[in-house]
Amino acid sequence: MAVRVYVPRDATACALGADEVAERIRDGAAGRGIDVEVIRNGSRGAFWLEPLVEVETDQGRMAFGPVAPIEVPGLFEAGFPGDADHRLSLGAVEGIDWLASQQRLTFARAGWTDPLSLEDYRDTGGFKGLERALQMEPQAIVDEIKESGLRGRGGAAFPTGIKWQTVLDTSADQKYIVCNADEGDSGTFADRLLMEADPYQLIEGMTIAGLAVGASEGYIYLRSEYPHCKSVLSDAIDRASQAGYLGENLCGSRNVFRIELRIGAGAYICGEETSLLDSLEGKRGLVRFKPPVPAVEGLMGKPTAVNNVLSLAAASTVLAQGAAFYRDFGTGRSRGTLTVQLAGNIKRGGLVEIPFGETLRELVEGYGGGTASGRPVRSIQVGGPLGTYLPESHWDVALDYEALAEIGGMLGHGGVVVFDDTVDMAQQARFAMEFCAVESCGKCTPCRVGSVRGVEVIDRVIAGQDREFNLEVLDDLCDTMIEGSLCAMGGLTPLPVRSAIMHFPEDFGD
Repeated sequence: MAVRVYVPRDATACALGADEVAERIRDGAAGRGIDVEVIRNGSRGAFWLEPLVEVETDQGRMAFGPVAPIEVPGLFEAGFPGDADHRLSLGAVEGIDWLASQQRLTFARAGWTDPLSLEDYRDTGGFKGLERALQMEPQAIVDEIKESGLRGRGGAAFPTGIKWQTVLDTSADQKYIVCNADEGDSGTFADRLLMEADPYQLIEGMTIAGLAVGASEGYIYLRSEYPHCKSVLSDAIDRASQAGYLGENLCGSRNVFRIELRIGAGAYICGEETSLLDSLEGKRGLVRFKPPVPAVEGLMGKPTAVNNVLSLAAASTVLAQGAAFYRDFGTGRSRGTLTVQLAGNIKRGGLVEIPFGETLRELVEGYGGGTASGRPVRSIQVGGPLGTYLPESHWDVALDYEALAEIGGMLGHGGVVVFDDTVDMAQQARFAMEFCAVESCGKCTPCRVGSVRGVEVIDRVIAGQDREFNLEVLDDLCDTMIEGSLCAMGGLTPLPVRSAIMHFPEDFGD
């Protein structure tokens, strides 16, 4: 019987040589007369260990990593795929503390299964939520989501159940489910990892959403820079359709739900839900005025539920396990689990899923292992390129939506970017303004013009020209952007700028 060897097909693992590792394992086994079956699984998100090779044994899955292609011959010489005494041996996967100490709900399957195998998905609890939803009335499904406390995982953290309720209550001949998979925040990759490692979970969650609000069509708006996701999702949608999990007579019922994959326009602003809808309609991605909100008048003017990848994926867990199960994780109004992506100058980068309430220090020092450079951490940005820069005095605040808001921060999509003590925070403030200037859709003056003027003012501050006066001008400009911008692009850009000035004044010539 062939020995099963797992090598991830995730984009990060492939960038680190996973494809060549898989080929060398096949060739090495064939040359030694060893019968192996190489399975391209999803990544577990432990990117600091990629490519992470696993071998199925009677004692469970044994891990080796990080395995570079050049290491494969040495693994075979040490006894691979059997009991290999090699420096890359990590023992049982379940024994890797970095993974074992997490609380994985949304990413429970990531790394365990072949992402495109419907059999694997069903064997690990897949489609149980959909099967339950098919036996429920739409209002009951929405009530379950509301009771779970599930909130948007894309940034705004709006209660998912309330959004679905609005779409359900709005009468129309056609409704839509739109998945915002245009993951553009710096240091974020959770959406990509889930779509590549567990695509059927997203498909199931979107289908449940369709049943809940009365929508028969769904769209995944995928970031153009994600070719691996495009390949996996295209295959997964086709296989789910052929197996009856999408399309007419959904799972033998009278319900209909279809999903179409659309590729994004390569613009950060299209991550904003109304700009995304314009892009889906074939227009230039421009932010729309609100009201009306998309839940009332969205895609093609019809009621539309626009949700993030992780929000929709979590819906499948809520329906499969029940609202109470999901609600029991977390703290306060932040229920369920928090998906954090550790990036930047970090020793052990990757995806961490934990209940809300742990601290930034525990994440960066515990899971992250400190900086990759070995130098002290100076600043941590949470919430993407428009998130605040947090000094050490804020690293012990609980990671939940309300606690971060109290110190002027935001959780956003869970991106955590770490900087050591060599960072120039004045340049980081400038980067925030420049990012806005480059990525603005241009519809509103405070964002379009304000960001360009902001770069100019920060340059004058850095150059020491009338420092106090220009800091006052910058402060007034930030007020204008916050109060006058149409969307969060211009409204949030002042957060990293002001936090850098407040917490690291010495970098501005103070």
